[in-house]
Amino acid sequence: MTSTLDQITTLVLAQSSGEHLAEAARVLGMREVTTLSPGQAVEGVGTAANSTDARNILAAANLRADVCVQPRAGRKKSVLVCDMDSTLIGQECIDELADFAGVKDRVSSITERAMRGEIGFEGALNERVALLQGLSTDVLQQCFEQRITVNPGARALARTMSAHGAKTLIVSGGFTFFSSRVAKACGFDDHQANVLLEEDDALTGTVQMPILGREAKLAALLAACNGDASKSLAVGDGANDLAMIEAAGLGLAFYAKPAVAAASHSAITCTDLRTALYFQGYTHAEIVED
Repeated sequence: MTSTLDQITTLVLAQSSGEHLAEAARVLGMREVTTLSPGQAVEGVGTAANSTDARNILAAANLRADVCVQPRAGRKKSVLVCDMDSTLIGQECIDELADFAGVKDRVSSITERAMRGEIGFEGALNERVALLQGLSTDVLQQCFEQRITVNPGARALARTMSAHGAKTLIVSGGFTFFSSRVAKACGFDDHQANVLLEEDDALTGTVQMPILGREAKLAALLAACNGDASKSLAVGDGANDLAMIEAAGLGLAFYAKPAVAAASHSAITCTDLRTALYFQGYTHAEIVED
């Protein structure tokens, strides 16, 4: 069993405040405290046994912060694998495409159930994509330009880890049209996603098989780190991210569904994706910003 002396607690405050940060560190019983970002992020040896305990302690003290308790050794990961929709970007691409097709309400309700794990991902994807049949392929670029926004810290996360020698990969249950563009915008090395099939400049309402879902995400993570998942950081928000999150050396839920947050090593609930860097021990000065 890991001793608390062998663990490091990283604390990231929702709003920058030295006074509140010191109070949060105090209630967690942190000592040997080191500043990662002035007024925003510190790390040290705490008394909480795990991240869940630490979150509960902070909540009881009415402090909004993200916290991670993990082994001190091997914190900096050499592989980053991220989900795309609602993780790296603020939208679900299929829901935005559905809006152009006039079926957003129908598609969004299926998306929500799939992300909670109430229905199977593959069946849900086929059902939603079928509703896009006949949509002009010109709409894909229009959707990307008008609807898709990169989440705060996504570029910093990918570019900082890449600058320190990590392999970075998007693995998405969404579509390659979008993952290729998000990968370029954020600075990821590579991307994998589902392929929307088209004919005569319109979507056919089908995707290329096999569908990239939960098990394919896990396989991609294991391949990226040559089978040694301890080297990897995985970030996601939905049920189809669970396998890779649970297998990763550090699996983070990002504003996730409850089942995903409960199964993850830690969760980002009130800060941005830079927090995944602080959890690895990166300092503010080491973060590569835009």
